[in-house]
Amino acid sequence: MTANPYAWLEESLRVIHRADWYRSVQAIQGRSGAVVQMEGRSLLNFASNDYLGLAGDERLIAAAVEATQVYGTGSTGSRLVSGHRELHRELETAIAALKQTEDALVFSSGYLANLGAIAAVVGKRDFILSDQYNHSSLKNGAVLSGAMVVEYRHCDIEHLQTQLHQHRQHYRRCLIITDSVFSMDGDLCPLLQLLELAQAYDCMVLVDEAHATGVLGHQGAGCVEHFGCTGQPLIQVGTLSKALGSLGGYVAGSASLIDFLRNRSPSWIYTTGLTPADTAAALAAIKVIQQEPERRAQLWHNTHTLKQLIAQQLPELKLLPSNSPILCLQLNSPATALKAGQYLKTAGIFAPAIRPPTVPTSRIRMTLMATHEPSQLQQLVTALREIQD
Repeated sequence: MTANPYAWLEESLRVIHRADWYRSVQAIQGRSGAVVQMEGRSLLNFASNDYLGLAGDERLIAAAVEATQVYGTGSTGSRLVSGHRELHRELETAIAALKQTEDALVFSSGYLANLGAIAAVVGKRDFILSDQYNHSSLKNGAVLSGAMVVEYRHCDIEHLQTQLHQHRQHYRRCLIITDSVFSMDGDLCPLLQLLELAQAYDCMVLVDEAHATGVLGHQGAGCVEHFGCTGQPLIQVGTLSKALGSLGGYVAGSASLIDFLRNRSPSWIYTTGLTPADTAAALAAIKVIQQEPERRAQLWHNTHTLKQLIAQQLPELKLLPSNSPILCLQLNSPATALKAGQYLKTAGIFAPAIRPPTVPTSRIRMTLMATHEPSQLQQLVTALREIQD
């Protein structure tokens, strides 16, 4: 009798369950916002990366609807084969203006942007140094490139320099890759020091601004602007799906970099272009970010307010260090995190448990939005007190 070649799947699922690593989706009804509908209940939403509250904004919705009516629902194929819309180019120009780079290229997701950019600029004769806590898309882009990959300890400049000293001379090109805001911790990369090392060791730097675009910097351009590094030689990657309230990704940088990626980035060349609706929504979001800096100011006000409430009312709470609207409550085990997440849900709070292998230690991840009200922040703190008790 022939063995079932898929039998291993059930055993693997049992292992995942035993480790409390099992994941399943939770359905939300209606629009995204500070309050969401789930299982017939209204829950305060501290699980969203919609930092500026734009995913449900009427202007983005109107832009998406109009673009669909004019251009249809899909881009029908690769932009090189099927042609692209001027709307795509308008968005790329707007991103380049926001980031103050020479040009930009829009991908169909942030994940694809990282895969495509990394795999294009380095190959088998090259060397990649990657922060230990980098997002999966950065790590998988490094593997896809075929380059030699070494991880350095999280934000550890001395360890990075040691690796460069030991290995750099053996490779043609070198690329340092890092998130700017680490999505599961909330801390920032040491960008200034990274750029100094890159110059000293003749390295390129790719920084993923997914959780910084629209959030950090005087104009909302991200960590590069926040740290005063605008105009320096960098490969900037980001997403349209978080603060910009849409879907897609981008790479911003020099004109030669973008022209090269159009010719050598597999995840751009061989992927259908971004839909007209997503493109128009992201373009509308960039205009809102530029015209309404008070949204970003309110986001940071909410972030500081929540930190103060926790410090005053729950000084014993074990939060991970954060310089962003991402706050994480560290917990002892996956089971404890699951229990805490379920209690919060019962208390009217949607804030997910994040567990290995996504992160090294289990936690409750909470994200702030510009549209959260002071009473909602206090409700979260009250619920967190019950977890501690």
